[in-house]
Amino acid sequence: MDAFRLLTRSTKFSRPTATSKSESASRLPSTGKAANPQLFRTAEGEKLESAQNGNKRKRATGAADEDEEVENDAADLDFFHSNKRAAATPAAAATQAKHDQAQQADQDQSDEEDGMDEVERRTILNSHKIKITDLRDLNDIQAQATPAKSSKDSKKKKKSKKEEPQTLSKKEQKRARRMYPQPLVSFKELRSRYKISSRLAENVAEQGFTVPTEVQLGSLPILLGDSSVSTGDRKPEPDLLVVAPTGSGKTLSFLIPVINKIVRHHHSSESEEHGILSIVVAPTKELASQIVNEGRKLVAGTGVKITLMRKGMRVVEREDEGEENALNEDSEGSAESDAEDEDESKPKKAPSNAPVTKSDILVTTPLMLVNSLSANQTKPMARLPLVRSLVLDEADVLLDPLFREQTLDIWRSCVHQDLRVSLWSATMGSNVEDLTQSTIKERLESISYSPEQPHPILRLVVGLKDSAIPNIEHKLIYAATEQGKLLGLRQLLRPAAASASDVRLRPPFLIFTQTIPRAIALHSELKYDIPAEAGGSSRIAVLHSDLSDIQRSEIMRDFRKGEIWILVTTDLLARGVDFRGINGVVNYDIPNSAAVYVHRVGRTGRAGREGGIAVTYYTKEDIPYVKSIANVIDVSEKLRGGEGEKSIQKWLLDSLPDLSKKDKQELKKHGVKARQISKHIGGKEKGDGKEGKGPRAARISTKSGFERKLENRKKGAIAASRNRKAAATTDGNESAGSWNGLDD
Repeated sequence: MDAFRLLTRSTKFSRPTATSKSESASRLPSTGKAANPQLFRTAEGEKLESAQNGNKRKRATGAADEDEEVENDAADLDFFHSNKRAAATPAAAATQAKHDQAQQADQDQSDEEDGMDEVERRTILNSHKIKITDLRDLNDIQAQATPAKSSKDSKKKKKSKKEEPQTLSKKEQKRARRMYPQPLVSFKELRSRYKISSRLAENVAEQGFTVPTEVQLGSLPILLGDSSVSTGDRKPEPDLLVVAPTGSGKTLSFLIPVINKIVRHHHSSESEEHGILSIVVAPTKELASQIVNEGRKLVAGTGVKITLMRKGMRVVEREDEGEENALNEDSEGSAESDAEDEDESKPKKAPSNAPVTKSDILVTTPLMLVNSLSANQTKPMARLPLVRSLVLDEADVLLDPLFREQTLDIWRSCVHQDLRVSLWSATMGSNVEDLTQSTIKERLESISYSPEQPHPILRLVVGLKDSAIPNIEHKLIYAATEQGKLLGLRQLLRPAAASASDVRLRPPFLIFTQTIPRAIALHSELKYDIPAEAGGSSRIAVLHSDLSDIQRSEIMRDFRKGEIWILVTTDLLARGVDFRGINGVVNYDIPNSAAVYVHRVGRTGRAGREGGIAVTYYTKEDIPYVKSIANVIDVSEKLRGGEGEKSIQKWLLDSLPDLSKKDKQELKKHGVKARQISKHIGGKEKGDGKEGKGPRAARISTKSGFERKLENRKKGAIAASRNRKAAATTDGNESAGSWNGLDD
């Protein structure tokens, strides 16, 4: 009998096999496109959606049949479907195609007339965890709803009776505010039901979008409006606040309605107006550039132009510019007349002002547009009279105190009466909602808005507010010290040397730090950890706001191409930037808030991809700030449905200390005090009063103090030698050129 087999009978070895390796590789977010980009779906909702899609008759031809199946089958997609039917004759195929087109038109017309009832709409929206709420006052909601339900007889009866104010409970108020509009089951409905531009619908199909995500399923019908109903019954376009997980397709959700609105404007009687019709505001240049790249794919062939805001670009003609130019011409006329008489052959100078941009959609950062409208803040803000759509991407940052005044200045400069605002983010607090409602009310009062005209303000929430995406794995690791974090990060770089219980993270991935100096220091520490055979130091890069625009764009391009595997960065890339092939995120420094954590870890697991990992290291100094992040991880694991082991145990949540409101605000502004930038005085680092503790706690290195002393002595000796040589050369030059006495 085998003694080893007997002793190891109760143990289970998890030896990696070829199949397990292939399965783990297939779960990586960088391996390809997810079969279904939706995050939340239930069996009941899938059955109802498949029933809605099953009403369409499939075509008989080969290519058309394949396209029809891909578009109609929303629940079970088969991207490798092959049609093996026999090819029909050309005459039979032509007659069959005409018959199918006629039957398809009849079917589309019947589908337009027959929409979903409230039970079906509620079932689909609830199955995808979509909650739509009317944020207006209950009096405005009831005043808009009562005229449609009441008849002439009921109005007479109501006039005779005394009006008694009805007091509703909180549950009744929530029910009165809830809305269940028609969901977008398939992207094919964009053309059949909502009558978007045919070219725009083709561009959406060419990008491979077949199954709408939750945010697209709920927001696109609201923003596009139902064109299948009569114009008189059509509901007005609302102001919309959207809270949806990271990587859920928010960019496509606001670009399609904006582009379709401009196409309709170009074909309407008001097409004589030319200028900026829509503005998209983003907090960073990287996110703004990404929105423009996605928008250019959608506007191809539609006649709509989308432009990225750049320095020196003029977006509107100011009224005082003509007067200034006239004054300048009069003052310079006398001086220039003499010069022209002397030499008439010299060409005239071009005007210093650049031409006004001929664009329909302008994508910009707040400060750049404010500087353009205010002439670098030297004049009052110019107005944008043609803007009908204002989109605030990552709205919680744009309405944060850092960007709030700039964003509100842009908002106030849009003076068109039909302006509609939409705010999009994965995290949005109640303060942002209150500020949005108050700003909208102030604007409506300034344009003498009549209460009889409906102006809805809706909020759409996917899943739970301020929660991380549930399709990634979270790891919260205690590293004790800065050296422990660095050792743990090096184990991630060498997964083969790690044990079976450790986290295995394959490149490409992002590493986030608290400050720019720490990102630079960590990059210099990890620069040579990748062997030269695999590319060496060229595989690791650092990205921060101190770099030039050209350097930042080059690093972003190389990271997307796969030439850079590991990117060390700050919160500059924490929001909105879409890297579809990232396998994981490492929080080397804990985030400043729970919202920042949600956005950081949202760089992986995008568009329904599973297998992403989010690793967060924390030290002894970070313990007071960990509980908010642990709560986010706990909620995310509950949304996942309990699959797999939980990384946050109840005893850990109970033992972690709570943070006061004042400390939370301080952490959000400055981060962890131990890692704040230390001041250099006289070549020595100065801490926070405790000698040596401040700089040492923020130091990123595994070297001992003795090794650092030797390195500093060596550097000092080299610097002293260079100074002596420089002094000797200067003395020699001075002696060569000095006075030698009376002999000269």
